Amino acid sequence: MDMQINFPHLGIYLDHVGKSISVFGFPIAYYGIVIVTGMMIAIWMATCEAKRTGQNPDQYIDIAMIGIAAGIVGARIYYVVFAWDHYKNDLLSIFNIRQGGLAIYGGIIGACIAVLIYSRITKKSFWLIMDTASMSIVFGQIMGRWGNFFNREAFGGYTDNLLAMQLPVSAVRVNEITKEMWEHLVTIDGVDFIQVHPTFLYESLWNVGVLLFLLWFRKRKKFEGEVFLAYLAGYGLGRVWIEGLRTDQLLLPGVGIPVSQLLSALLVVIGITAIILGRRRSAKKHMIKEEQV
Repeated sequence: MDMQINFPHLGIYLDHVGKSISVFGFPIAYYGIVIVTGMMIAIWMATCEAKRTGQNPDQYIDIAMIGIAAGIVGARIYYVVFAWDHYKNDLLSIFNIRQGGLAIYGGIIGACIAVLIYSRITKKSFWLIMDTASMSIVFGQIMGRWGNFFNREAFGGYTDNLLAMQLPVSAVRVNEITKEMWEHLVTIDGVDFIQVHPTFLYESLWNVGVLLFLLWFRKRKKFEGEVFLAYLAGYGLGRVWIEGLRTDQLLLPGVGIPVSQLLSALLVVIGITAIILGRRRSAKKHMIKEEQV
């Protein structure tokens, strides 16, 4: 029964959702399969966008390899920094990512730093690269959240809404079960289930909307970097409210504010402000050119 995941109000009862498959006796986590599949499709998407915009698609394979490696390092550093109490007495556990502990914002920061260095060395436009990669990034996030589904993680607090998800208590980390969840336990055939917000699903669906918007917006951008800024603002807008529902938040030390929620809000403000200013600057340049003609 601890393999079961239910969506009772939708009439969906999944009796056997495993966390891994065995290949020649070696377990391979579904989370990893989902992530790798997402990466491969995302790289293909970036090369297609590069072709569409007249760039060399092969360079995006190199950029992807650099960005992914730096992203993993960044995602781990971000998580460890804001969950330091969990690692400070066992420093070697910092390197054990098989137990989880990767934060998407850390991954984005790490990848951006690596791409910025790459762009300086190769004398390519950082903003054009990020515009080209934006759709790939958000697609990877769409896929990645389904890895959370298989791991029974990144869920929210108790809810009884239409999309409410039931997970066996034995299948989740006890420290992520809130008092309200304990008070609303559901017992099915002698097995206790918590009933929660499927925040992985909320974010995945939100990101589908962001992806569709970016695919429309990319042909209407007025300056390099605008698509990436739209991604940051669009993703951040969804993450602000979704992060507030989660029970595994990374908190800002001494303040107790969810760090990813705060960062999301800042990115929304920065992204929208930069787009407005960039469009004004672009319009002004266009007017000057017309007057010169």
